[in-house]
This record gives sequence, structure tokens and C-alpha cells, in this order.
Amino acid sequence: MATCILVTDSQKVADRVRVEVERQVDALPHKEIARAALRGQGIIIVVRDLEEGMSVSNAVAPEHLELLVEEPLRFLPLIRNAGSIFLGTHTPEAFGDYLAGPNHVLPTGGSARFFSTLGTPDFQKRSNILSFSPSRFKGMADKVVRFARLEGLEAHARSVLARREKA
Repeated sequence: MATCILVTDSQKVADRVRVEVERQVDALPHKEIARAALRGQGIIIVVRDLEEGMSVSNAVAPEHLELLVEEPLRFLPLIRNAGSIFLGTHTPEAFGDYLAGPNHVLPTGGSARFFSTLGTPDFQKRSNILSFSPSRFKGMADKVVRFARLEGLEAHARSVLARREKA
């Protein structure tokens, strides 16, 4: 079920990686599993330039993204959708898995478009606290009544109207 995608702006790199992946797969103890994964979910995409590559990456929303470019920090602001981002050739994904990563619970299957990695805030209880002054309440009351009625929630509207009468 693993997906492996290379996005590059170089046909030469694409060709070299294709050959090297075959060589590396042949040396794996579970090469048939790796071959099946690459056959079903492996792809090399050649783009016009690296900016287009970042757009492709954002569309894919990978669980792991390795920015194997000379200046990875230059491209970091272009990345919006990725679980973990590994910058440069000296930061392999295995470092994130086994050494440096804050966790290994990452959004899979493209869900990095709308989910983040698991982090400390996910284990903290939080509450929203709201407080309106009488003048601010009066200034906003009609807007809230309108929204409530647009949603068909008349009891909400009336809870504001009842308070407005007393304010």
C-alpha cells in the first residue's frame, strides 16, 4: 500500500533514479513486496521547474516529503500539505522514523491536505472562553439573531433577543 513518488525537473535524474531503484530493490530481502508497491503506487513525474514540483507535491499531500534540492529552505514556504518534511540529502526519512521525529503518527493517503501530524496539543484539554461587554453584546445582537434565523435556529435567536430586552 506504500506510495513512492519522485517529482523532478530533470529527465536525466528521472532516468538515473529509475535505474538505481531497480538496483536497490534487487538487493532487498523482501524485493517482491517492494516491486509490487512500486508497480502499483510508484511513479516518477517530470515537471517544468521545481515550483511546479512543489504544486504537485501539495496536490499529493505526502505523509513524508524529502526536499532533495540544493537549497531546501528556499522551497519550504511553498509546501502547504505534507506530514513530515525532510530538508536536504543529510535528512533521510529514516531519521524521522527512528531518531529525530517528534512522532510517527502522520497523515496518510493524501490527508495532509486537511490533517496535521499528531502532536502535544492533541493530548491537551482545551476550552474556549468567551465574554462580551454589554455594549459589545448590543452591537452584535442583531447580527447573531440574523445568523441564527438563517440556520433555522429560532431558539438561538430568541435567547439573544431575550437578553437584548434586558440589556
